[in-house]
Amino acid sequence: MVDEKVNQVVELRKPPGFELPLLLFAGFRAIIDRLHAELAEQGHPDVRPAHGFAMQAIGITGASASELGRRLGVSKQAAGKTVDRLVALGYAERVDDAGDARRKLVRLTPRGIDSLARSAAIFDKLRAEWEEALGAQRLQQVESALRTLAPAEGVRLDAASWFGG
Repeated sequence: MVDEKVNQVVELRKPPGFELPLLLFAGFRAIIDRLHAELAEQGHPDVRPAHGFAMQAIGITGASASELGRRLGVSKQAAGKTVDRLVALGYAERVDDAGDARRKLVRLTPRGIDSLARSAAIFDKLRAEWEEALGAQRLQQVESALRTLAPAEGVRLDAASWFGG
């Protein structure tokens, strides 16, 4: 009888299901907003979250607009617009593909690589702050649990297009 009442109390205290994705998103936003505030202070005031996804998708070796579109889950035209913006901001450049003269590659410029390197350092700093707030073991448990629940194929870079509908 006592166990049944305890179970009923626990059931009553369970948060609603919709709260979990909102809390995960709030944590994501807190980290990303802090990242971009620090990037702005370090000389990258124009970088937006979508730019970060795009620069990750371009990678160190570069990508064609079609490849970039596939990696980001957007059309070639949408990828082209993102590239146009990154080029205008000085984070990427279009170059001839040495292996196929008909094709252009998008590559990160030194400014783009600097932005990603600074982002990595800032993410490490923010993670250390979360570790201080939660404790090392608790943060490791959170990360381990999220890895368990994440899709087997890993992190997808098309999050920006997914949010856009």
